[in-house]
Amino acid sequence: MYEYIDGKLTFKCPAYIVVEAAGIGYHLNISLNTYSLLGDAERCKIYTWLHVKEDAHVLYGFADEGERRLFLHLISVSGIGPNTGRMMLSSITPNEIQTAIVNGDLTLIQRIKGIGVKSAQRLVLELQDKLKKEGSGSLIAAPLNNTVREEALSALMMLGFAKPASEKALDNAVKTGGQDLSVEQMIKFALKNL
Repeated sequence: MYEYIDGKLTFKCPAYIVVEAAGIGYHLNISLNTYSLLGDAERCKIYTWLHVKEDAHVLYGFADEGERRLFLHLISVSGIGPNTGRMMLSSITPNEIQTAIVNGDLTLIQRIKGIGVKSAQRLVLELQDKLKKEGSGSLIAAPLNNTVREEALSALMMLGFAKPASEKALDNAVKTGGQDLSVEQMIKFALKNL
């Protein structure tokens, strides 16, 4: 529902922030990772996720898209709720979490408060293939000045194709169609090769 909120950072503590945008103050629960990345900024752009419960609507905020994407993967696992996901992102960095899951490092995952043996095993079992498929660069925020190739790659990855296969298909598209392809043309060429 809300992609991001861009506004003035009016309050910041390790558990939550308040961002004022268009005269409305948004209370966003954050991880320690996001807290440290915000630094002393007066303005910020926070990527959001809205959790709708019976008794409340709770906004979660993330410093970048990669952290939010990992959070959504984490909470998709049975037994891992938004607060546990936020605890995980506060305990170790998103890159460390992704690496631990991909490598099946259960001891590192179990060191996180609230994660036991069964939860760690479930995380690895359910997310290992998904995170391997996305590739190691999936947590890096999208560049601001996207090239046509980068936009096409991002679109293919969002469609569920693996990054290495998408890159190969895009390279073939450039060889076939030339350098002056639009994003749409490049994606169409790539989809024929995938």
